Amino acid sequence: MRVLVLGAGVVGVSTAYALARRGHEVTVLERRGGVGEETSFANGGQISASHSDPWPSPAALVRILQWIGRPDAPLKLKLTTDPRQYDWCLRFLANCTSSKSNVNSERMLRVALYSRDILQEIVKQNTFNYARRNTGILHIFRDEKSCSKALRQAEYVRSLGCQRDPVSPERCIEIEPALSAVKDNLIGGFFCPEDESGDAYQFTRKLAEICKTMGVTFEFDVSIAAMNAAAGSVLGVETTSGAYRADAYVLAMGCYTPGITETLGLSLPVYPAKGYSVTLPLRDPDAGPFVSLIDDEKKLVYSRIGNNLRIAGTAEIGGYNLRIDDVRARLVLDGALGLFPGYADPETAEFWTGLRPQTPDSVPVIGRTSFKNLYLNTGHGTLGWTMASGSAEIIADLVSGKVPEIDLEGLEVDRFTQWSKLFHRIKGVSS
Repeated sequence: MRVLVLGAGVVGVSTAYALARRGHEVTVLERRGGVGEETSFANGGQISASHSDPWPSPAALVRILQWIGRPDAPLKLKLTTDPRQYDWCLRFLANCTSSKSNVNSERMLRVALYSRDILQEIVKQNTFNYARRNTGILHIFRDEKSCSKALRQAEYVRSLGCQRDPVSPERCIEIEPALSAVKDNLIGGFFCPEDESGDAYQFTRKLAEICKTMGVTFEFDVSIAAMNAAAGSVLGVETTSGAYRADAYVLAMGCYTPGITETLGLSLPVYPAKGYSVTLPLRDPDAGPFVSLIDDEKKLVYSRIGNNLRIAGTAEIGGYNLRIDDVRARLVLDGALGLFPGYADPETAEFWTGLRPQTPDSVPVIGRTSFKNLYLNTGHGTLGWTMASGSAEIIADLVSGKVPEIDLEGLEVDRFTQWSKLFHRIKGVSS
């Protein structure tokens, strides 16, 4: 079967790999000049199934209200004239209940754990280097109240099969000695030994090379204009390089996916959540930090990539804006300098920003659509690399006419259908 994959980030390339393994003839279209050049380029670099906590929750709603007006807030809302932003925000608020938070946690973790297992298989089957570190991820806390809440969530996550081991401040230092400078401020945390880290960009590039040996075709500098459909099927894709035809189509374009689905009359509440990263060359490559970290209170993640320290975090819901805000970039840098004083020179810092494809419930959109040959693989938010391999397997199974290995309940786009109809009715009346 001829399959067209739109998007060559880590999700799109992983999808191409899974499809090619099943014998499909795969072509990948990408608007940039190479693979992984957008959200996959300089992200936090973690395979963090343990971090499958949805953004919307009762506690998050309280924090967001406290952050309003603060330029250094971990999550910043910058209102635009885009009605899709208001739609997304209303959906987000509707998910800020304890019951929905638990449901969304289970859905996220279902994909993340499955994906982590699939990634292990890919690593075993292929030899390629992407600065991989399978030394686990350590979550740290400085505030007792935040730590207590996180440990309660950890109990729930452990009941779903994800290992989150509570650890003392002393144990935190044993796991990562580079934290010694802040040992007096640590309350504790939890350790997730099965998680890992690495360079998502290098992973994407290496996997794309493997895809090419399997017969996958990549075409770059190709922008998608629209999709054509009739009688419940997609007929083709209109691009800046002409029309493309296939038997099946997979949309893996991150937060740009809704712009294409709208040409088919399909509403998709995936909105860009702008995030920042800083890459810091370490003064002494033989010194730490070596273990990947998550600072839940500051909403920052830390990963060792070669001789560099990658720090990523914060979120801004403000449209498709890639301009680097100095205040928010400095927030990420200061987090690293405060946690690991003396390990790096701030003058060597490299700043980057990208747009994460975020759903209002934090659960990705994976699976079928109302068009029988169109599939969605998007909305992974901050867990794109974490969920990429498993999401790709799901899509490849569906395209091949097989039942996926995990339950798709709550993962497909139909969970948004009723709300979308209501929103468009309200929008029509107001206009």
